[in-house]
Amino acid sequence: MIKLRNVHYRYPGTSFAALREIDWSVGEGQFAVVAGPSGGGKSTLLRCLNGLIPHLSGGQFGGTAIVGGHDIARYGPRTLSRVTGFVFQDPDGQAVAATVEDEIAFSMEQLGVSPTIMRKRVEEMLDLLGVAALRHRAVPTLSGGERQRVAIAAAMALHPALLVLDEPTSQLDPWGADDVVTALERLNADLNVTIVIAEHRLDRLLPLMDSLTWIEQGRIGERGDLDQIVSVLPETALPPMVRLAQRLGITPVPRTIKAFKQSLNGWVPPILVPDPPRTVGDAQVRAKDVRVRIDGQTLLDGIDLTLHGGEIVALMGRNGSGKTTLLRTLFGFAKPKRGRIEVAGLDMGARSPAELGARAAYLPQRSGSVLFNETVRDEIEFTVRHRGGEWPEWIVDALGLADLLDRDPRDLSEGQRLRAALAAVLAGDPRVVLLDEPTRGMDGDQKHQLGCVLRELRRRDACVLLATHDVELAAAIADRVVFLGHGEVIADGSPQEVLSGSMAFSTQINRLFGPGYLTLADIDIAAVPAFGDTSGRLTSASAIAASG
Repeated sequence: MIKLRNVHYRYPGTSFAALREIDWSVGEGQFAVVAGPSGGGKSTLLRCLNGLIPHLSGGQFGGTAIVGGHDIARYGPRTLSRVTGFVFQDPDGQAVAATVEDEIAFSMEQLGVSPTIMRKRVEEMLDLLGVAALRHRAVPTLSGGERQRVAIAAAMALHPALLVLDEPTSQLDPWGADDVVTALERLNADLNVTIVIAEHRLDRLLPLMDSLTWIEQGRIGERGDLDQIVSVLPETALPPMVRLAQRLGITPVPRTIKAFKQSLNGWVPPILVPDPPRTVGDAQVRAKDVRVRIDGQTLLDGIDLTLHGGEIVALMGRNGSGKTTLLRTLFGFAKPKRGRIEVAGLDMGARSPAELGARAAYLPQRSGSVLFNETVRDEIEFTVRHRGGEWPEWIVDALGLADLLDRDPRDLSEGQRLRAALAAVLAGDPRVVLLDEPTRGMDGDQKHQLGCVLRELRRRDACVLLATHDVELAAAIADRVVFLGHGEVIADGSPQEVLSGSMAFSTQINRLFGPGYLTLADIDIAAVPAFGDTSGRLTSASAIAASG
Protein backbone atom coordinates (compact mmCIF):
# COMPACT_ATOMS: atom_id res chain seq x y z
CA MET A 1 0.00 0.00 0.00
CA ILE A 2 2.83 2.43 0.87
CA LYS A 3 6.42 2.34 -0.34
CA LEU A 4 8.80 5.23 0.31
CA ARG A 5 12.41 5.14 -0.84
CA ASN A 6 15.02 7.77 0.05
CA VAL A 7 12.32 10.39 0.58
CA HIS A 8 13.50 13.80 1.73
CA TYR A 9 11.59 17.06 2.00
CA ARG A 10 12.28 20.68 2.93
CA TYR A 11 9.50 23.22 3.57
CA PRO A 12 9.65 26.53 1.65
CA GLY A 13 11.82 29.17 3.27
CA THR A 14 13.49 26.79 5.73
CA SER A 15 17.13 25.80 5.98
CA PHE A 16 16.61 22.32 7.45
CA ALA A 17 15.02 19.16 6.11
CA ALA A 18 11.74 18.05 7.65
CA LEU A 19 12.24 14.52 6.27
CA ARG A 20 15.59 12.86 5.61
CA GLU A 21 16.40 9.59 3.85
CA ILE A 22 13.04 7.99 4.63
CA ASP A 23 12.78 4.32 3.67
CA TRP A 24 9.42 3.00 4.83
CA SER A 25 6.73 0.60 3.70
CA VAL A 26 3.31 -0.46 4.94
CA GLY A 27 1.57 -3.55 3.58
CA GLU A 28 -2.06 -3.71 2.54
CA GLY A 29 -4.38 -4.22 5.51
CA GLN A 30 -1.77 -3.37 8.14
CA PHE A 31 -2.39 -1.22 11.22
CA ALA A 32 0.73 0.98 11.38
CA VAL A 33 1.45 3.43 14.19
CA VAL A 34 3.87 6.34 13.82
CA ALA A 35 5.27 7.88 17.01
CA GLY A 36 8.01 10.29 17.94
CA PRO A 37 8.70 13.65 19.57
CA SER A 38 6.69 16.74 18.69
CA GLY A 39 8.19 18.39 15.61
CA GLY A 40 10.01 15.19 14.67
CA GLY A 41 8.36 14.81 11.26
CA LYS A 42 5.23 12.69 11.88
CA SER A 43 2.72 15.09 10.33
CA THR A 44 5.04 15.81 7.41
CA LEU A 45 5.41 12.10 6.70
CA LEU A 46 1.65 11.61 6.78
CA ARG A 47 1.04 14.52 4.40
CA CYS A 48 3.09 12.72 1.78
CA LEU A 49 0.47 9.97 1.75
CA ASN A 50 -2.32 12.10 0.23
CA GLY A 51 -0.23 14.34 -2.03
CA LEU A 52 -0.40 17.51 0.07
CA ILE A 53 3.36 17.20 -0.01
CA PRO A 54 4.69 18.23 -2.48
CA HIS A 55 1.74 19.50 -4.55
CA LEU A 56 0.15 22.04 -2.18
CA SER A 57 2.92 22.76 0.29
CA GLY A 58 5.68 23.61 -2.18
CA GLY A 59 9.24 23.15 -0.97
CA GLN A 60 11.82 20.65 -2.18
CA PHE A 61 10.82 17.00 -2.46
CA GLY A 62 13.03 14.11 -3.48
CA GLY A 63 12.95 10.35 -3.59
CA THR A 64 10.15 7.96 -4.56
CA ALA A 65 6.80 7.65 -2.80
CA ILE A 66 4.21 5.18 -4.09
CA VAL A 67 0.79 5.18 -2.37
CA GLY A 68 -1.87 2.75 -3.54
CA GLY A 69 0.04 2.29 -6.78
CA HIS A 70 0.25 6.06 -7.43
CA ASP A 71 3.51 8.00 -7.57
CA ILE A 72 2.84 11.14 -5.52
CA ALA A 73 5.29 13.11 -7.67
CA ARG A 74 2.78 12.70 -10.54
CA TYR A 75 -0.56 12.44 -8.77
CA GLY A 76 -1.82 15.04 -6.31
CA PRO A 77 -4.62 15.19 -3.70
CA ARG A 78 -7.38 15.14 -6.32
CA THR A 79 -6.42 11.63 -7.46
CA LEU A 80 -5.11 10.34 -4.14
CA SER A 81 -8.33 11.33 -2.34
CA ARG A 82 -9.93 8.26 -3.94
CA VAL A 83 -7.31 6.09 -2.23
CA THR A 84 -6.45 7.94 0.98
CA GLY A 85 -8.83 9.23 3.63
CA PHE A 86 -7.08 11.85 5.76
CA VAL A 87 -7.84 13.28 9.21
CA PHE A 88 -5.80 16.34 10.14
CA GLN A 89 -4.37 17.12 13.54
CA ASP A 90 -6.56 20.25 13.72
CA PRO A 91 -10.15 19.35 12.77
CA ASP A 92 -11.10 23.03 12.41
CA GLY A 93 -8.95 23.27 9.28
CA GLN A 94 -10.81 20.37 7.67
CA ALA A 95 -14.48 21.37 8.01
CA VAL A 96 -16.17 22.78 4.89
CA ALA A 97 -19.94 22.23 5.34
CA ALA A 98 -22.44 23.99 7.57
CA THR A 99 -23.91 21.04 9.48
CA VAL A 100 -22.56 17.72 10.77
CA GLU A 101 -24.66 15.66 8.36
CA ASP A 102 -23.54 17.73 5.35
CA GLU A 103 -19.90 17.55 6.48
CA ILE A 104 -19.93 13.75 6.48
CA ALA A 105 -21.61 13.65 3.06
CA PHE A 106 -19.46 16.36 1.41
CA SER A 107 -16.53 14.21 0.19
CA MET A 108 -18.86 11.53 -1.12
CA GLU A 109 -20.76 14.16 -3.11
CA GLN A 110 -17.51 15.33 -4.71
CA LEU A 111 -16.67 11.77 -5.79
CA GLY A 112 -20.13 11.08 -7.21
CA VAL A 113 -21.26 8.41 -4.72
CA SER A 114 -24.90 7.48 -5.36
CA PRO A 115 -27.47 9.12 -3.04
CA THR A 116 -28.62 5.73 -1.68
CA ILE A 117 -25.13 4.62 -0.68
CA MET A 118 -24.27 8.09 0.57
CA ARG A 119 -27.28 8.24 2.87
CA LYS A 120 -26.54 4.77 4.25
CA ARG A 121 -22.91 5.61 4.95
CA VAL A 122 -23.84 8.88 6.67
CA GLU A 123 -26.11 6.94 9.04
CA GLU A 124 -23.41 4.34 9.65
CA MET A 125 -20.80 6.95 10.52
CA LEU A 126 -23.15 8.93 12.75
CA ASP A 127 -23.78 5.80 14.80
CA LEU A 128 -20.24 4.41 14.65
CA LEU A 129 -18.64 7.62 15.96
CA GLY A 130 -21.42 8.40 18.45
CA VAL A 131 -22.43 11.73 16.89
CA ALA A 132 -25.99 10.91 15.79
CA ALA A 133 -27.39 13.45 18.25
CA LEU A 134 -25.30 16.14 16.54
CA ARG A 135 -26.49 15.49 12.95
CA HIS A 136 -28.27 18.86 12.56
CA ARG A 137 -25.82 20.92 14.63
CA ALA A 138 -23.78 23.65 12.98
CA VAL A 139 -20.13 22.58 12.90
CA PRO A 140 -18.80 25.84 14.44
CA THR A 141 -20.96 25.26 17.54
CA LEU A 142 -19.32 21.90 18.36
CA SER A 143 -16.67 21.38 21.02
CA GLY A 144 -13.15 20.51 19.91
CA GLY A 145 -13.64 16.83 20.63
CA GLU A 146 -16.98 16.74 18.81
CA ARG A 147 -15.41 18.34 15.75
CA GLN A 148 -12.64 15.78 15.81
CA ARG A 149 -15.13 12.91 15.76
CA VAL A 150 -17.05 14.49 12.88
CA ALA A 151 -13.80 14.89 10.89
CA ILE A 152 -13.02 11.20 11.44
CA ALA A 153 -16.55 10.23 10.39
CA ALA A 154 -16.23 12.26 7.18
CA ALA A 155 -12.94 10.58 6.26
CA MET A 156 -14.19 7.08 7.09
CA ALA A 157 -17.42 7.53 5.10
CA LEU A 158 -15.47 7.24 1.84
CA HIS A 159 -14.38 3.69 2.75
CA PRO A 160 -10.86 4.47 1.54
CA ALA A 161 -8.30 1.73 0.95
CA LEU A 162 -5.92 3.74 3.17
CA LEU A 163 -6.98 5.79 6.18
CA VAL A 164 -4.40 8.22 7.58
CA LEU A 165 -5.03 9.93 10.92
CA ASP A 166 -2.88 12.56 12.62
CA GLU A 167 -3.45 12.33 16.40
CA PRO A 168 -7.17 11.57 16.04
CA THR A 169 -7.84 11.17 19.79
CA SER A 170 -5.94 14.23 21.05
CA GLN A 171 -9.14 16.17 21.89
CA LEU A 172 -11.39 13.25 22.76
CA ASP A 173 -12.60 12.12 26.16
CA PRO A 174 -11.80 8.48 27.03
CA TRP A 175 -15.21 7.23 25.88
CA GLY A 176 -14.87 9.05 22.56
CA ALA A 177 -11.33 7.80 22.08
CA ASP A 178 -12.48 4.23 22.71
CA ASP A 179 -15.27 4.67 20.13
CA VAL A 180 -12.79 5.89 17.51
CA VAL A 181 -10.33 3.07 18.14
CA THR A 182 -13.16 0.52 17.99
CA ALA A 183 -14.30 1.96 14.66
CA LEU A 184 -10.75 1.80 13.28
CA GLU A 185 -10.45 -1.80 14.44
CA ARG A 186 -13.64 -2.71 12.56
CA LEU A 187 -12.50 -0.97 9.37
CA ASN A 188 -9.16 -2.73 9.54
CA ALA A 189 -10.50 -6.19 10.40
CA ASP A 190 -13.76 -6.27 8.41
CA LEU A 191 -12.90 -4.16 5.34
CA ASN A 192 -9.11 -4.67 5.23
CA VAL A 193 -8.57 -0.89 5.29
CA THR A 194 -4.91 -0.02 5.81
CA ILE A 195 -4.58 2.26 8.84
CA VAL A 196 -1.69 4.67 9.42
CA ILE A 197 -2.03 6.67 12.62
CA ALA A 198 0.32 9.15 14.29
CA GLU A 199 -0.20 9.24 18.04
CA HIS A 200 1.57 10.16 21.26
CA ARG A 201 -0.81 8.15 23.45
CA LEU A 202 -0.21 4.51 22.61
CA ASP A 203 -2.21 2.75 25.33
CA ARG A 204 -5.38 2.19 23.27
CA LEU A 205 -3.44 1.18 20.16
CA LEU A 206 -1.29 -1.54 21.72
CA PRO A 207 -3.69 -4.43 20.94
CA LEU A 208 -4.17 -3.29 17.31
CA MET A 209 -0.79 -2.23 15.98
CA ASP A 210 1.05 -4.46 13.54
CA SER A 211 4.07 -2.17 13.50
CA LEU A 212 5.44 0.86 15.32
CA THR A 213 7.66 3.41 13.58
CA TRP A 214 9.63 5.95 15.60
CA ILE A 215 10.56 9.15 13.74
CA GLU A 216 12.78 11.86 15.19
CA GLN A 217 14.49 14.88 13.60
CA GLY A 218 13.04 13.86 10.26
CA ARG A 219 14.59 10.40 10.29
CA ILE A 220 13.13 6.99 11.03
CA GLY A 221 14.94 5.69 14.09
CA GLU A 222 13.34 2.41 15.11
CA ARG A 223 10.59 0.36 13.52
CA GLY A 224 9.10 -3.07 13.91
CA ASP A 225 6.93 -4.99 16.33
CA LEU A 226 6.48 -3.44 19.78
CA ASP A 227 8.49 -6.19 21.49
CA GLN A 228 11.36 -5.66 19.06
CA ILE A 229 11.81 -1.96 19.73
CA VAL A 230 10.25 -1.26 23.14
CA SER A 231 13.61 -1.43 24.92
CA VAL A 232 15.10 1.37 22.81
CA LEU A 233 12.18 3.80 22.95
CA PRO A 234 12.16 6.68 25.46
CA GLU A 235 10.36 5.66 28.65
CA THR A 236 8.19 8.79 28.53
CA ALA A 237 6.76 7.59 25.19
CA LEU A 238 5.47 4.34 26.67
CA PRO A 239 2.16 3.76 28.48
CA PRO A 240 2.46 3.07 32.24
CA MET A 241 1.53 -0.59 31.75
CA VAL A 242 4.42 -1.10 29.32
CA ARG A 243 6.86 0.68 31.62
CA LEU A 244 5.80 -1.51 34.52
CA ALA A 245 6.17 -4.64 32.37
CA GLN A 246 9.73 -3.60 31.56
CA ARG A 247 10.58 -3.07 35.22
CA LEU A 248 9.08 -6.43 36.16
CA GLY A 249 10.83 -8.23 33.31
CA ILE A 250 7.60 -9.45 31.71
CA THR A 251 8.09 -10.58 28.11
CA PRO A 252 6.45 -10.41 25.65
CA VAL A 253 4.92 -7.06 26.59
CA PRO A 254 1.21 -7.53 27.48
CA ARG A 255 -1.01 -5.54 25.11
CA THR A 256 -4.15 -5.50 27.30
CA ILE A 257 -5.07 -5.21 30.97
CA LYS A 258 -6.41 -8.78 30.80
CA ALA A 259 -3.11 -10.17 29.46
CA PHE A 260 -1.13 -8.23 32.08
CA LYS A 261 -3.27 -9.55 34.94
CA GLN A 262 -2.81 -13.10 33.69
CA SER A 263 0.95 -12.55 33.71
CA LEU A 264 0.80 -11.29 37.30
CA ASN A 265 -0.80 -14.56 38.47
CA GLY A 266 -2.48 -12.85 41.42
CA TRP A 267 0.60 -10.95 42.58
CA VAL A 268 0.12 -7.38 43.84
CA PRO A 269 3.08 -4.96 44.17
CA PRO A 270 3.93 -3.15 47.41
CA ILE A 271 2.37 0.28 47.72
CA LEU A 272 4.05 3.47 48.83
CA VAL A 273 2.51 5.53 51.63
CA PRO A 274 0.86 8.55 49.94
CA ASP A 275 2.03 12.05 50.74
CA PRO A 276 -0.16 14.07 53.11
CA PRO A 277 -2.52 16.62 51.51
CA ARG A 278 -0.89 19.90 50.50
CA THR A 279 -1.53 23.14 52.35
CA VAL A 280 -3.22 25.59 49.99
CA GLY A 281 -3.30 29.37 49.98
CA ASP A 282 -6.07 31.92 49.79
CA ALA A 283 -9.04 31.47 47.45
CA GLN A 284 -8.25 32.85 43.99
CA VAL A 285 -11.38 31.72 42.14
CA ARG A 286 -14.92 31.77 43.52
CA ALA A 287 -17.95 30.76 41.47
CA LYS A 288 -21.36 30.71 43.17
CA ASP A 289 -24.53 29.28 41.57
CA VAL A 290 -23.28 30.09 38.05
CA ARG A 291 -25.63 29.47 35.14
CA VAL A 292 -24.67 30.09 31.52
CA ARG A 293 -27.02 29.93 28.52
CA ILE A 294 -25.82 30.43 24.94
CA ASP A 295 -28.09 30.32 21.88
CA GLY A 296 -30.94 28.98 23.97
CA GLN A 297 -28.93 26.12 25.46
CA THR A 298 -27.98 25.81 29.13
CA LEU A 299 -24.26 24.97 29.14
CA LEU A 300 -23.53 25.48 32.85
CA ASP A 301 -26.08 25.16 35.63
CA GLY A 302 -25.57 25.75 39.34
CA ILE A 303 -21.77 25.72 39.33
CA ASP A 304 -20.27 26.20 42.81
CA LEU A 305 -16.47 26.15 42.76
CA THR A 306 -13.65 27.52 44.89
CA LEU A 307 -10.00 27.27 43.81
CA HIS A 308 -7.01 28.25 45.92
CA GLY A 309 -3.51 29.48 45.35
CA GLY A 310 -0.92 26.72 45.54
CA GLU A 311 -3.07 23.99 44.02
CA ILE A 312 -3.42 22.31 40.63
CA VAL A 313 -6.98 21.34 39.73
CA ALA A 314 -7.83 19.10 36.77
CA LEU A 315 -11.18 19.85 35.11
CA MET A 316 -12.50 16.68 33.48
CA GLY A 317 -15.63 15.31 31.82
CA ARG A 318 -16.95 14.13 28.49
CA ASN A 319 -16.76 16.26 25.33
CA GLY A 320 -19.51 18.85 25.52
CA SER A 321 -19.84 18.64 29.32
CA GLY A 322 -19.05 22.36 29.76
CA LYS A 323 -15.30 22.47 30.48
CA THR A 324 -14.41 25.06 27.85
CA THR A 325 -17.50 27.11 28.67
CA LEU A 326 -16.50 27.19 32.35
CA LEU A 327 -12.97 28.36 31.55
CA ARG A 328 -14.27 31.06 29.18
CA THR A 329 -16.80 32.19 31.77
CA LEU A 330 -14.18 32.42 34.52
CA PHE A 331 -12.04 34.60 32.26
CA GLY A 332 -14.96 36.84 31.31
CA PHE A 333 -15.53 35.82 27.68
CA ALA A 334 -18.98 34.46 28.52
CA LYS A 335 -21.29 36.19 30.98
CA PRO A 336 -23.47 34.11 33.32
CA LYS A 337 -27.23 34.56 33.36
CA ARG A 338 -27.15 33.88 37.09
CA GLY A 339 -24.56 33.71 39.84
CA ARG A 340 -21.36 35.50 40.79
CA ILE A 341 -17.73 34.96 39.79
CA GLU A 342 -14.60 36.40 41.38
CA VAL A 343 -11.15 35.72 39.90
CA ALA A 344 -7.85 37.00 41.31
CA GLY A 345 -9.74 39.51 43.42
CA LEU A 346 -11.82 40.90 40.52
CA ASP A 347 -15.61 40.68 40.26
CA MET A 348 -16.01 39.33 36.72
CA GLY A 349 -19.56 40.61 36.47
CA ALA A 350 -18.09 44.10 36.12
CA ARG A 351 -14.67 43.35 34.59
CA SER A 352 -13.45 42.48 31.10
CA PRO A 353 -10.96 39.77 30.04
CA ALA A 354 -8.47 42.53 29.23
CA GLU A 355 -8.57 43.77 32.83
CA LEU A 356 -8.15 40.25 34.20
CA GLY A 357 -5.26 39.57 31.80
CA ALA A 358 -2.84 41.51 33.98
CA ARG A 359 -3.41 39.01 36.81
CA ALA A 360 -4.48 35.78 35.11
CA ALA A 361 -3.50 33.63 32.14
CA TYR A 362 -5.85 31.83 29.75
CA LEU A 363 -4.86 29.37 27.04
CA PRO A 364 -7.77 28.35 24.75
CA GLN A 365 -8.05 25.06 22.86
CA ARG A 366 -6.97 26.77 19.66
CA SER A 367 -3.59 27.87 20.96
CA GLY A 368 -2.73 29.63 17.70
CA SER A 369 -5.44 32.22 18.40
CA VAL A 370 -3.25 33.86 21.07
CA LEU A 371 -0.19 34.09 18.79
CA PHE A 372 0.01 37.19 16.62
CA ASN A 373 3.64 38.38 16.65
CA GLU A 374 6.38 37.53 14.16
CA THR A 375 8.52 35.40 16.47
CA VAL A 376 8.12 33.30 19.59
CA ARG A 377 10.44 35.73 21.40
CA ASP A 378 8.13 38.63 20.52
CA GLU A 379 5.13 36.73 21.85
CA ILE A 380 6.76 36.21 25.25
CA GLU A 381 8.10 39.77 25.44
CA PHE A 382 4.61 41.14 24.71
CA THR A 383 3.21 39.37 27.77
CA VAL A 384 6.13 40.46 29.95
CA ARG A 385 5.51 44.12 28.99
CA HIS A 386 1.78 43.80 29.62
CA ARG A 387 1.90 41.85 32.87
CA GLY A 388 5.29 42.91 34.21
CA GLY A 389 8.10 40.80 35.62
CA GLU A 390 11.28 39.38 34.15
CA TRP A 391 12.02 37.27 31.09
CA PRO A 392 10.79 33.74 32.06
CA GLU A 393 14.01 31.86 31.36
CA TRP A 394 12.85 28.89 33.45
CA ILE A 395 9.67 28.49 31.37
CA VAL A 396 11.56 28.76 28.07
CA ASP A 397 14.03 26.10 29.20
CA ALA A 398 11.42 23.77 30.67
CA LEU A 399 9.27 23.87 27.52
CA GLY A 400 12.25 23.37 25.21
CA LEU A 401 11.78 26.65 23.31
CA ALA A 402 15.35 27.96 23.29
CA ASP A 403 15.93 26.90 19.67
CA LEU A 404 12.53 28.19 18.53
CA LEU A 405 12.62 31.75 19.91
CA ASP A 406 13.38 33.36 16.55
CA ARG A 407 10.94 31.18 14.55
CA ASP A 408 7.57 32.40 13.31
CA PRO A 409 4.87 30.64 15.40
CA ARG A 410 2.89 29.90 12.24
CA ASP A 411 5.78 27.82 10.89
CA LEU A 412 5.86 25.49 13.91
CA SER A 413 4.27 22.08 14.35
CA GLU A 414 1.06 21.85 16.37
CA GLY A 415 2.92 20.72 19.49
CA GLN A 416 5.63 23.38 19.12
CA ARG A 417 3.01 26.09 18.59
CA LEU A 418 1.19 24.96 21.72
CA ARG A 419 4.37 25.21 23.80
CA ALA A 420 5.04 28.69 22.38
CA ALA A 421 1.53 29.77 23.35
CA LEU A 422 2.00 28.33 26.84
CA ALA A 423 5.19 30.31 27.36
CA ALA A 424 3.50 33.45 26.07
CA VAL A 425 0.51 33.27 28.44
CA LEU A 426 2.47 32.04 31.49
CA ALA A 427 5.09 34.82 31.49
CA GLY A 428 4.86 37.41 34.26
CA ASP A 429 3.83 35.15 37.17
CA PRO A 430 0.02 35.16 36.80
CA ARG A 431 -1.96 34.48 39.98
CA VAL A 432 -4.55 32.34 38.18
CA VAL A 433 -3.79 30.01 35.24
CA LEU A 434 -6.61 28.58 33.10
CA LEU A 435 -5.54 26.02 30.48
CA ASP A 436 -7.82 24.30 27.97
CA GLU A 437 -6.37 20.97 26.75
CA PRO A 438 -2.73 22.09 27.16
CA THR A 439 -1.16 18.75 26.12
CA ARG A 440 -2.61 18.43 22.61
CA GLY A 441 0.26 17.58 20.25
CA MET A 442 2.77 17.11 23.09
CA ASP A 443 4.98 14.05 23.33
CA GLY A 444 5.56 12.27 26.63
CA ASP A 445 8.74 14.14 27.49
CA GLN A 446 7.14 17.54 26.83
CA LYS A 447 4.14 16.52 28.91
CA HIS A 448 6.52 15.73 31.77
CA GLN A 449 8.15 19.15 31.36
CA LEU A 450 4.74 20.82 31.38
CA GLY A 451 4.04 19.06 34.67
CA CYS A 452 7.27 20.53 36.05
CA VAL A 453 6.18 24.03 34.93
CA LEU A 454 2.77 23.66 36.57
CA ARG A 455 4.32 22.40 39.81
CA GLU A 456 6.64 25.42 39.85
CA LEU A 457 3.65 27.72 39.34
CA ARG A 458 1.97 25.95 42.26
CA ARG A 459 5.10 26.48 44.36
CA ARG A 460 4.81 30.19 43.54
CA ASP A 461 1.28 30.09 44.99
CA ALA A 462 -0.52 30.31 41.63
CA CYS A 463 -3.91 28.68 41.16
CA VAL A 464 -3.89 26.32 38.15
CA LEU A 465 -7.06 24.97 36.52
CA LEU A 466 -6.52 22.77 33.46
CA ALA A 467 -9.22 21.14 31.39
CA THR A 468 -7.90 17.81 30.17
CA HIS A 469 -8.92 14.35 28.96
CA ASP A 470 -5.49 12.98 29.83
CA VAL A 471 -6.26 10.82 32.84
CA GLU A 472 -2.62 9.84 33.38
CA LEU A 473 -1.55 13.51 33.49
CA ALA A 474 -4.33 14.45 35.90
CA ALA A 475 -3.44 11.56 38.20
CA ALA A 476 0.23 12.54 38.17
CA ILE A 477 0.07 16.28 38.85
CA ALA A 478 -3.37 17.31 40.12
CA ASP A 479 -4.19 18.02 43.77
CA ARG A 480 -7.92 17.93 42.98
CA VAL A 481 -10.13 16.71 40.15
CA VAL A 482 -13.39 18.50 39.34
CA PHE A 483 -15.62 16.36 37.11
CA LEU A 484 -18.35 17.97 35.00
CA GLY A 485 -21.41 16.32 33.47
CA HIS A 486 -24.05 18.21 31.47
CA GLY A 487 -22.86 21.52 32.86
CA GLU A 488 -22.94 20.46 36.49
CA VAL A 489 -20.21 19.49 38.97
CA ILE A 490 -20.59 15.74 39.37
CA ALA A 491 -17.56 15.11 41.57
CA ASP A 492 -14.91 17.21 43.32
CA GLY A 493 -12.12 15.54 45.27
CA SER A 494 -8.64 14.09 45.22
CA PRO A 495 -7.46 12.14 42.14
CA GLN A 496 -7.68 8.93 44.20
CA GLU A 497 -11.33 9.66 45.00
CA VAL A 498 -12.47 10.78 41.54
CA LEU A 499 -10.33 8.71 39.16
CA SER A 500 -10.44 5.32 40.90
CA GLY A 501 -12.81 2.60 39.76
CA SER A 502 -14.14 4.31 36.63
CA MET A 503 -14.52 2.33 33.41
CA ALA A 504 -13.15 5.20 31.31
CA PHE A 505 -11.71 7.94 33.52
CA SER A 506 -9.22 5.78 35.40
CA THR A 507 -5.54 5.08 34.90
CA GLN A 508 -3.96 1.88 33.61
CA ILE A 509 -2.34 1.22 37.00
CA ASN A 510 -5.69 1.63 38.76
CA ARG A 511 -7.36 -0.81 36.37
CA LEU A 512 -4.55 -3.28 37.04
CA PHE A 513 -4.41 -3.16 40.84
CA GLY A 514 -7.54 -1.38 42.09
CA PRO A 515 -7.98 1.08 45.01
CA GLY A 516 -4.84 2.68 46.39
CA TYR A 517 -2.99 2.50 43.07
CA LEU A 518 -3.24 5.32 40.55
CA THR A 519 0.18 5.89 38.98
CA LEU A 520 3.57 4.17 38.86
CA ALA A 521 4.61 6.55 41.63
CA ASP A 522 2.22 4.72 43.96
CA ILE A 523 4.19 1.48 43.56
CA ASP A 524 7.34 0.87 45.56
CA ILE A 525 9.34 -0.17 42.51
CA ALA A 526 12.57 -0.32 44.51
CA ALA A 527 11.13 -3.24 46.48
CA VAL A 528 10.14 -5.15 43.33
CA PRO A 529 12.76 -7.42 41.74
CA ALA A 530 12.28 -8.73 38.21
CA PHE A 531 10.24 -11.93 38.47
CA GLY A 532 9.46 -12.54 34.80
CA ASP A 533 10.37 -15.77 33.02
CA THR A 534 10.46 -16.47 29.31
CA SER A 535 6.70 -17.02 29.20
CA GLY A 536 6.04 -13.64 30.77
CA ARG A 537 4.22 -15.20 33.75
CA LEU A 538 5.25 -14.14 37.23
CA THR A 539 6.00 -16.74 39.85
CA SER A 540 3.47 -17.20 42.63
CA ALA A 541 3.38 -14.94 45.67
CA SER A 542 4.52 -17.82 47.91
CA ALA A 543 7.55 -18.47 45.70
CA ILE A 544 8.42 -14.78 45.78
CA ALA A 545 8.21 -14.78 49.59
CA ALA A 546 10.35 -17.91 49.81
CA SER A 547 12.99 -16.32 47.58
CA GLY A 548 13.32 -13.43 50.04
